[in-house]
Amino acid sequence: MFDMRRLALWLVPLFVGGVVHAAAPAAIPQGDALVRTVNELDKKVFDAYNSCDLKTFGDFFSADIEFYHDNGGLMLGREPVVEATRRNICHKVRRELVGTLEVYPIKDYGAIETGTHRFCQIGGKTCQGEGKFLHIWRYQNGQWQLTRVVSYDHHSIENGGK
Repeated sequence: MFDMRRLALWLVPLFVGGVVHAAAPAAIPQGDALVRTVNELDKKVFDAYNSCDLKTFGDFFSADIEFYHDNGGLMLGREPVVEATRRNICHKVRRELVGTLEVYPIKDYGAIETGTHRFCQIGGKTCQGEGKFLHIWRYQNGQWQLTRVVSYDHHSIENGGK
């Protein structure tokens, strides 16, 4: 006679073991893999920013984000950052990366990303401003999120940029 309890006793550990193994997050990438990862994250967060996909954009920020802006001051928390983006950025300007990013590992935490970006008219070729940024990325439970953003050295671009 077929005993379902005996079968369950054999299958449950296999199933649970498989789920636990499959659910374990990967280690923080190192070297060139970390640089590629952060470049991909930067592209994704600013694709969402430029298209005003605020749900996706907001998901890149930790709930307790600290966002420091030389002209705007300090914003604390995901919701104020997303709301400020909706109010000040959406359908007004787009962000373009200038040059390449610099990426540095943070042991057992994630990465530092630094770079320069410019802000340009939607649908136009004229860029009005440029600034520098420093992002702190945390890798936790298989997910990357920004925990600190410092946006500074904002200035006008002479002759409209490009």
